[in-house]
Amino acid sequence: MRIAIKRVYQEPDSTDGFRILVDRLWPRGLSKERAKVDLWLKDIAPSTELRKWFHHDPAKWTDFQKRYRQELKSKSSELETLKKKTHEGPVTLLYGAKDEAHNEAVVLQAVLRSK
Repeated sequence: MRIAIKRVYQEPDSTDGFRILVDRLWPRGLSKERAKVDLWLKDIAPSTELRKWFHHDPAKWTDFQKRYRQELKSKSSELETLKKKTHEGPVTLLYGAKDEAHNEAVVLQAVLRSK
């Protein structure tokens, strides 16, 4: 099972496999054709409240991870969709944040690998 993460603004690559956008909001200034997103799972993204609270502040990263993992417990159907896709072939989780180390895709990748 290969689960990669990648900023949606980066060029799509043949090794990406199935590309899943895991942001609640569509990336600003990016056309659907250029993004080459196979599936947009906006409901698996952090809640609006959590996203606004976190605001990609690395000082809040530990708490964000805990809170987001808690939210994921109520998103079993979306997680199941992700798990199925990872068993079908390579998957790349796409996110829009500039911070490559502190975003929801990092958390989702860890959750999927632990299952």
